[in-house]
Amino acid sequence: MRIKLFFTLLAIVPLCTSAQSTWTLKSCIEYGLKNNRSNVVYANEKKAADARAKEALAAYLPSVSLNGELDNNLKPQVTVIPAGIFSPTDIRVAFTKKFNTTATAQLDQTLYDQSLLNGLKANKYNKQQAELNQQQNDENIIYNISTAYYQIFVYREQLALQRSDQENYRKQMEILGLQVKKGVTLQKDLDKVTVDYNNSLSQTRVAESNLALAENQLKYEMGYPISGSLPVDSTAASTEFSLVPMADSASFLASKRTDYKLSELDVKLYSIDESRIKAGIYPKLTAFARYGSTGFANYLGPALSNQIPFAIVGLKLNFPILDFFKRNAQYNQAKYKRLNAVETLKLNEGKYQVEFENARTKLIKQQGDIDNNKRNIELAKSVFAVTNLQYQKGTTDLTDWLNSQNSLKEAQNNYLNSLYNFLLARMDLEKAAGTLKTFYSSL
Repeated sequence: MRIKLFFTLLAIVPLCTSAQSTWTLKSCIEYGLKNNRSNVVYANEKKAADARAKEALAAYLPSVSLNGELDNNLKPQVTVIPAGIFSPTDIRVAFTKKFNTTATAQLDQTLYDQSLLNGLKANKYNKQQAELNQQQNDENIIYNISTAYYQIFVYREQLALQRSDQENYRKQMEILGLQVKKGVTLQKDLDKVTVDYNNSLSQTRVAESNLALAENQLKYEMGYPISGSLPVDSTAASTEFSLVPMADSASFLASKRTDYKLSELDVKLYSIDESRIKAGIYPKLTAFARYGSTGFANYLGPALSNQIPFAIVGLKLNFPILDFFKRNAQYNQAKYKRLNAVETLKLNEGKYQVEFENARTKLIKQQGDIDNNKRNIELAKSVFAVTNLQYQKGTTDLTDWLNSQNSLKEAQNNYLNSLYNFLLARMDLEKAAGTLKTFYSSL
């Protein structure tokens, strides 16, 4: 009995694991935020910013260097001791031998470097910049996934409407086919409806191809396997697009946008670079300690084995004097970069305000268009139903029937266009307002 139950469970588990629940917009975004390949890039940039901070700090930490030198004096330099000091004649003497070896270990510690201290202030802003870049990437993922998701929804709506139209054509073709056999209707009337039916089939194949492309685009934006199945929940999408935040102009703040925050950081970083270059005029003080040994001999072996040790401690003061023109040119470059960054920030603030106002105006217009086109579809359906009934009773001709059907198709196309434009305008408003993360959280 237990063995039977075990094999029954083995048969059920694969079915359970292979079954996939439908994907809502929120679940698609959640998956994309974790699995989009761009996350790796920006995570690495954040790690690189941390590494740059450590590199800058390391310049103020002790550094140790080991050095070794071997000189083969093929012809040792001779120095002349003037006559009268040790001898009545000049004495030629060499203060070295054929082989000279030196080995040293040196410790250097920066005590004061104002330029370096100013540069350390940039570490905090570099980390913030990496974090904001990652946040901006998340917002781009949310925007791209949402637009691809809504495009799938619109294509599915289009297919549903086209299949409904095809059903009308198919029923009419059946009726006309019987009438042609009875000789009460001309073959050309059946051909007219057949042509429109075939055109509708071609349009459906195009819509199905567009739907497959949109599904692949959604998978790409999510970082989802292209060959995998991704059942999107269209019923959820039909309710999501009606929830529209109509923010007014007074509520808009450019500082909410990530790209504005990045521009603010640029101003701060340029300011730090300006002060760092300016601080180059101050002296730099460094302490050092050196320990080593040296050896002299006419043969290599004794020069290596007979070493004389020595030790030194001291201070080094570096006071730049004649680099004023170079430093001044660098300072002016940094200053104008900072001034341009400030002006760019002001320009962007105005640009973001315009983008918000345009997106809000477009959304309001599209909201009106979609409501009007929805009513127009209902009106076109009513007209078609009346015309279809009249045609069946013989009180109108096929031309009126085809015209009413084409009017219905035109109303449907206008509705689909306004629907997609409305959904796109909504996402543009969220992006312009800097509230894409809030939009995702509210789903």
